[in-house]
Amino acid sequence: MTLPESARGYAGPISDERSATFSIEGMSCASCVKRVERAVCAVPGVRSASVNLATERAEVRFDETAKPADIVKAVEDAGYEVAEEQFDFKVEGMNCASCVSRVEKAVKAVPGVIEANVNLATERATVRLVRGLASAANVEAAIRGIGYEARRIGGAEASDRETDRRDVESRRLKRDVAIAALLTLPVFILEMGSHFVPSIHEFVMREIGMEESWYLQFALATLVLFGPGLRFFAKGVPALLGASPDMNSLVAIGAAAAWGYSVVATFASGLLPAGTANVYFEAAAVIVTLILLGRLLEARAKGRTSEAIKHLMGLQPKTARVLRNGEMAEVAIADLRTGNVVLVRPGEKIAVDGVVIEGSSYVDESMITGEPVPVEKTSGSEVVGGTINRTGAFTFRATKVGADTVLARIIRMVEQAQGAKLPIQALVDRVTAWFVPMVMTIALLTFLVWFVFGPDPALTFALVNSVAVLIIACPCAMGLATPTSIMVGTGRAAEMGVLFRKGEALQTLRNAEIIAIDKTGTLTNGRPELTDLETAPGFDRNTVLASIAAAETRSEHPIAQAIVAAAKADGLPIAEPEIFEAIPGFGTHAEVAGKTVYVGADRLMARLGLDVSAFAAAAERLAHGGKSPLYAAIDGRLAAIIAVADPIKETTPQAIRQLQDLGLKIAMITGDNRRTADAIARKLGIDEVSAEVLPDAKVAALRRFQADGRKVAFVGDGINDAPALAAADVGLAIGTGTDIAIESADVVLMSGDLLGVPKAIALSRATIRNIKENLFWAFAYNVVLIPVAAGALYPAYGVLLSPVFAAAAMALSSIFVVGNALRLKRFKAQA
Repeated sequence: MTLPESARGYAGPISDERSATFSIEGMSCASCVKRVERAVCAVPGVRSASVNLATERAEVRFDETAKPADIVKAVEDAGYEVAEEQFDFKVEGMNCASCVSRVEKAVKAVPGVIEANVNLATERATVRLVRGLASAANVEAAIRGIGYEARRIGGAEASDRETDRRDVESRRLKRDVAIAALLTLPVFILEMGSHFVPSIHEFVMREIGMEESWYLQFALATLVLFGPGLRFFAKGVPALLGASPDMNSLVAIGAAAAWGYSVVATFASGLLPAGTANVYFEAAAVIVTLILLGRLLEARAKGRTSEAIKHLMGLQPKTARVLRNGEMAEVAIADLRTGNVVLVRPGEKIAVDGVVIEGSSYVDESMITGEPVPVEKTSGSEVVGGTINRTGAFTFRATKVGADTVLARIIRMVEQAQGAKLPIQALVDRVTAWFVPMVMTIALLTFLVWFVFGPDPALTFALVNSVAVLIIACPCAMGLATPTSIMVGTGRAAEMGVLFRKGEALQTLRNAEIIAIDKTGTLTNGRPELTDLETAPGFDRNTVLASIAAAETRSEHPIAQAIVAAAKADGLPIAEPEIFEAIPGFGTHAEVAGKTVYVGADRLMARLGLDVSAFAAAAERLAHGGKSPLYAAIDGRLAAIIAVADPIKETTPQAIRQLQDLGLKIAMITGDNRRTADAIARKLGIDEVSAEVLPDAKVAALRRFQADGRKVAFVGDGINDAPALAAADVGLAIGTGTDIAIESADVVLMSGDLLGVPKAIALSRATIRNIKENLFWAFAYNVVLIPVAAGALYPAYGVLLSPVFAAAAMALSSIFVVGNALRLKRFKAQA
């Protein structure tokens, strides 16, 4: 897609009309072309649209009132898709919610940008744009244009660069804090020490002199403000001039006001009313020092919030031993290709995903699945990159490398979830949009009220209290309240084998009232097994099982395969049947080693004239357990009653119990007959059952559970579960299931069993609770302390808040929010 020269660089077109080419996906005929053209032309501001089916492109001419995002939405509403791209950018220089708002506003103003989410905690912007209409370079230019640094990121290399950048920034902050503290300490001692310790006051007056003391304080405070503190002015002043003040603006104004007033008192005291010539150099210097210290502590705490990603990145080894020209050679992971044969020795990490071709071992997959027990790997077993080989050596053929590996997908999922905005964030966005201007207004009113109505020296009181208001306001805490909790919560979830593919699921999942679960492969193992075999008098179990298995070897029915698998597991010899015949609706007949064998339902036995009443009690027991009994006859005699069923996973009862302990109702959706479904429900204590549901009717079953506005989470694993996973309020996919199911889900459970569901729900509740705690603190802090800083307590109690203490409180507010979020790292699910 191309833009005319007039539309490039975003300096504005020469005329009021622009044109752009959109790539349209999904068109197949001329009717599609007309639908797209009608939909696009209906967008206000679009003057014409010409769609070409062969090139799958739409040439659109529109004026300045039309937004590219509206055109994209119109195409999507018509049932087609506009080719999009998504990029992640590292944004440097943000330090409060106002910065986030400015960056988002600038990026969204770039023509072709559909969506932009900026996260203060990760310092990352995720941007979705129309391919060809906008580019990564355009976005970077827009961010730099408002005073921030932007760099496109991605992959492990970007993670290394990010770690290095954080280290450099931390070292720079540490250096600036040390310099600021070293320069501020003498100022604080000279001014505040004289007030509290008489001997210090006497020393200053005798050895230095009051005027000389002020000169020294001026020199030191100036070095602090325009040395380590220059960053506040460099960011805050342009933001203020651009009518988008942020946290830096508040600090810059507050510190500059205290410093400027002191400069006037020091060098031109005659300009001030009598009795008001006081200096506040120590307040200006201490404010800058304390806020720098707060940012250093905050940066270190924020670094800990991304430890989950660092841990995941560290799972993959840097090199691997690959078979090249008949010899093993050590190569970099980046040089691995699909089909390479890789050698893994005991204790080594597996480089990429693959299939074992020789050797055997036990592999620790806990870092991926959260399960501590090593898994046996033999020829044909799949292995996952990043897991650890414990015992034997083996070779495997690489099947997925680079960004296609399970580990790379997990990292992408976690990063996307960590950068998400939850619905609860909307309130914060609305508040922070007017917060800083409101604080500046309150500070101005504070100054005027104290100046007009305050006691003498009124100017001094007005200055001190208005500066305190500016300094104590903390949009940083509000901006960090949600993203830090999301980062830590989703990171902790990944460590527990629960991947939130969509951050919104964190908030939605906690509101789920019903957990609807697909039976096959989710509640059960997903493969039929021989569960019961009871022989008639005079028959040996092993002999009967071997004969039945031989009769079923030529059948492709799952029941037949389960019987054959059971015989092989017992090490029984299985003969080749001389004759095999499938009897539709009844069962099978075979001639095996001179024996005539029939296997089927009771109606087949009745057809053979055999009475099955001897197994009546066993048949009743099997039916009560939800199993359909089958019978075997050998050489004209009733030999055995057998049952094949899909066994319930060992962990399922515990998971159901934990979900019910969380106050949730459990529903089961299955294609099984009603009797079998009810039997399983009774055994597991399931509350609601939807049985005999065809694969394409699962969504309709979900809709019934969602009646009366109930929120439903659906858990499944198969291809036929994908529509239901997408239709549920929250879809949870078993990680051992199909890729289609996983891609349709909001949450992926890597462990392959239901125990991940209560973990996910408990963590969702803990994370949202943590976010609410953070938001309460951030809002309450400002609601309570801004009036205190303005002097609301002075008339009744004579209490005023020093700007120095305001600075300390502001810094602690952000640190408290991040520290509270870090508590989620210690989250543990119930046993």
